[in-house]
Amino acid sequence: MDLDSFFVSVERLRNTAFVGKPIMIGGTGDRGVVASCSYEARAFGVRSAMPMKMARQLCPDAIIIRGDSSLYSEYSHTVTEIIAESVPVYEKSSIDEFYIDLTGMDRFFGCWQLTLDLKDKIQRETGLPISFGLSANKTVSKIATSEAKPAGQKHIIRGTEKPFLAPLSVQKIPGVGTETYKTLRTLGIKLIHTVQEMPLELMEKTLGKSGQMIWKKANGIDNSSVEQFHERKSISTERTFEKDTIDVVKLESILVAMAENLAYQLRKGDKVCACVAVKVRYSDFNTHTQQLKIPYTSADHILIKHVKELFRKLYNRRLLVRLIGVRYSDLVTGGLQMNMFEDSEEMINLYQAMDRVRNRYGDGAVKRAVGLGAKTIGRIGNPFDGSPPELLANRKT
Repeated sequence: MDLDSFFVSVERLRNTAFVGKPIMIGGTGDRGVVASCSYEARAFGVRSAMPMKMARQLCPDAIIIRGDSSLYSEYSHTVTEIIAESVPVYEKSSIDEFYIDLTGMDRFFGCWQLTLDLKDKIQRETGLPISFGLSANKTVSKIATSEAKPAGQKHIIRGTEKPFLAPLSVQKIPGVGTETYKTLRTLGIKLIHTVQEMPLELMEKTLGKSGQMIWKKANGIDNSSVEQFHERKSISTERTFEKDTIDVVKLESILVAMAENLAYQLRKGDKVCACVAVKVRYSDFNTHTQQLKIPYTSADHILIKHVKELFRKLYNRRLLVRLIGVRYSDLVTGGLQMNMFEDSEEMINLYQAMDRVRNRYGDGAVKRAVGLGAKTIGRIGNPFDGSPPELLANRKT
């Protein structure tokens, strides 16, 4: 299930004058980017993540809204609660997208009717349009949902996956990004039908492991399960020193490294936070904590600034420090897209590039120079994969 033009739909609930008009949500300056746009704006070629300057040229009459991330999170939470009380197992893959496992439900109500009723309930109780695709696996259901938009539904009966997928563009396959699509086009591959006719070995030889993934999805093969959704409320990390210190430069360097690493973990888990806290334990074992409520974000440059401010409020220069820690809380699903309202295109591209390097070479592959004074904190991993919250606590280096 996927909420249609989610941010735009929420804004239209708030102001009905926006209904039927081209809407673009994102940074209002030339350096901003489009976080979301209405179908009316898409008709002019506007797309998410497009530079706002280009989007305005394509659709000069569009209404531009900066956006309200906290409001969108509230509506997302409401939809999540409706789904949670209606189905046995669900996975929230983003702020506006859900996978639902209805295995066995056909014995009672029928999976199609149950999903139709759930769709109607969401639209009736929230006023938000939502689409869904019903099939035997996640890949086909996701593509079917995309084809059903806006506010529609599709049922792909088991055994008809290949004929359904065949005439669609290979860009419809989840995981096929811009660069992969360019590679496929240079090979003369435009439609999924072409991939279906190719030997698996040839796809593997051409594109490696991603070639195998593309071939399987093109043939409607996906054995991945729906992972039960559990909302993580906070992530944190601490460092206890072997020898108590009063070196403020060293302490700030370590805090910056911690804040930067945790911010990366937020983005990796498609999360944003609304509360930052810093903890300091002195040599006499007295522990002090300060926290600050902030607008939802997962951006390093914003979080690091607040971490340093909180530390300076806590730090007592007359005492040696035994332990320091950073915690981000009030987490919601949102990802880096939630920062597009304020950040420039260059800043977002920078974060995406840094995260790609970290995903490939490890958490410490890219870091700010100010954090180089800290010894390696160590790989924290993904705190949103079901591991207990204590995973990040009491880490010593």
